[in-house]
Amino acid sequence: MKWTDTYAIAAALYDKFPDVDPLTVRFTDLRRWVLELDGFSDVPERSGEKILEAIQSAWIEEAE
Repeated sequence: MKWTDTYAIAAALYDKFPDVDPLTVRFTDLRRWVLELDGFSDVPERSGEKILEAIQSAWIEEAE
């Protein structure tokens, strides 16, 4: 997975953290959790606020 794979990342986060409300996650934690996902292989410096917002939004959709 790369940073641009927002829906795949969101699904993986939902599977790994089923009891976490994505609305309560700080971007610093979100970034760290994405970097720790199995199958994630992108450069950490490529993440930014817009990418993290997109991942969070997709995670919210996945949780609903």
